[in-house]
Amino acid sequence: MQGQEREEALAKAALALMGDCDVPPTPDNFELFYIHASGENAALSLSVGEMIGQHLPFTPKVLAELRARALSRERAAKAMDDVGSGINEMLDAVLDKLEAAGKHAGDYGRTLSEVSGGLGGDHSPDGLRKLVDGLLGATRAMEERTKTLEGELQQSSQQVTELKVQLDDVRKETRVDPLTGIANRKAFDQELQEAIEDAAETGAALALLMCDIDHFKTFNDSWGHQTGDQVLRLVANCLSENVKGRDTAARYGGEEFTVILRQTGLDGALKLANQIRSTVEGKKLVKKSTGDILGRITISIGVAQLSARDHAEGLVQRADTCLYRAKHTGRNRVVGENELPATAENHAA
Repeated sequence: MQGQEREEALAKAALALMGDCDVPPTPDNFELFYIHASGENAALSLSVGEMIGQHLPFTPKVLAELRARALSRERAAKAMDDVGSGINEMLDAVLDKLEAAGKHAGDYGRTLSEVSGGLGGDHSPDGLRKLVDGLLGATRAMEERTKTLEGELQQSSQQVTELKVQLDDVRKETRVDPLTGIANRKAFDQELQEAIEDAAETGAALALLMCDIDHFKTFNDSWGHQTGDQVLRLVANCLSENVKGRDTAARYGGEEFTVILRQTGLDGALKLANQIRSTVEGKKLVKKSTGDILGRITISIGVAQLSARDHAEGLVQRADTCLYRAKHTGRNRVVGENELPATAENHAA
């Protein structure tokens, strides 16, 4: 009973808050504010609380962004469960059909055996006619069952194809960062490992950029998390605009981003890193709610190239060491591993 009372209280609180904030009472919006009221998603509660405290409007776009951030992971997990259940049910149904088909085939086989045995007995016209009629009847029945099974298996095949498409969509969703729309940390880890294996097999060069937004905490503290999210999306867009189809831009975590550059050596990676840094610096940050220009943002970038005996952890560590040096030697700059002191490079490797 306590659980039911709590759910009713949360539902009332969510509806009351939606009314206070002039949020349309749609099922999606209710789900969002119910999660906020429950306190189960700290990031969502923080964002909603900041908006309420600053008296910012919950526009349809803002609500859509909040839903994407707060609900995508839960819905992806549910979708995976639904697809998994659908596949299990489909397999059970197919196995039942095949089991029934095996039984029918056994019955038909016994009928043929009986006919074969009967041929050795009564050879009168009536006896033969009965045998032939029985054989024809059993054959027709088997043909009908076979056609029915073919149709059912074809339908099952179509349903399995649809489930595979749904599963692929869910898998893609779990590899995308919901806030920025680029690859997430999980996708980055997988892509980097695959890129290293490909480089080892083909001998092609491979480079990695580690990027960090300068003074990001200041933006959050001064303008709120909504503006901070806008900064993250701006940087992600700049990365996407500057990478090729074979490369991977990803959100590594917080305000850190990475770019995996296949078939690219250190010189080419440094050139691209400076291009990205310049692109970000050239963007103006505008507060959407007021139109105020908040200034410009900058990023620092560390660049490392895969070596012959390298592994993912070592490559990431060297790029991160370069990033650390860029942050502590003025920010808004690019540092490659060729600029590291020998001791630092050896330690990182």
